Amino acid sequence: MNLDLNKREDIQFLTPPKPSFIYCLVSYLFVFPLFRLFLRGRTFGNENVPKYGSLVIVANHGSHLDPPILGHALGRPVAFMAKAELFKIPLLGQIIRGCGAYPVRRGASDREAIRTATACLQEGWATGVFLDGTRQKNGRVNKPLAGAALLAARTGSTLLPVAIVNSHRAFGVGAFLPRFVPVHLRIGKPINPPKTRKKFDLEATTEQLQSSINLLLELGLLK
Repeated sequence: MNLDLNKREDIQFLTPPKPSFIYCLVSYLFVFPLFRLFLRGRTFGNENVPKYGSLVIVANHGSHLDPPILGHALGRPVAFMAKAELFKIPLLGQIIRGCGAYPVRRGASDREAIRTATACLQEGWATGVFLDGTRQKNGRVNKPLAGAALLAARTGSTLLPVAIVNSHRAFGVGAFLPRFVPVHLRIGKPINPPKTRKKFDLEATTEQLQSSINLLLELGLLK
């Protein structure tokens, strides 16, 4: 597919790809019972998730549980970056590729990662980005990076803020075993992409995403 990324209309109406058999298998046999039963998972705001078109899902990051939970709970397949080394592991590599993950080489430039994510958006995937880039002990957005805003600006994609509440307590930094505490998702209102790729516009959108996610986190677990 040859798309002009300067024209938002080229990709905003793409139909999301149908989840692969492996994606569905992992989602419903493993992620569903983990999130819905053991972690007593609930979601709020699913009506805010666009059903089609390129979408950059932006979330806080407190746990290794975050990618599969987001991929299961939003109602459409979500692609995430994963270390290229993981794809070389027998069986695991096939599973994560089937679940929509795409490889990024260790030490690769941000530009290369953005190009890879852009290719996923061209295919109609929703692409997941953790705003801090790495797990945070307190589960909040502390030092946001502009990668999500840049990706949206390049592709004209809508940004969707999502708060993953309590995952840092379930299986956070330094944990060896998960704790079966409630983990809930709060999905915010979609945010328009930056008007330009200039630093000022990227930083303004990034601050808006940080504020939205942290506000959703402050609302806490669903009642």
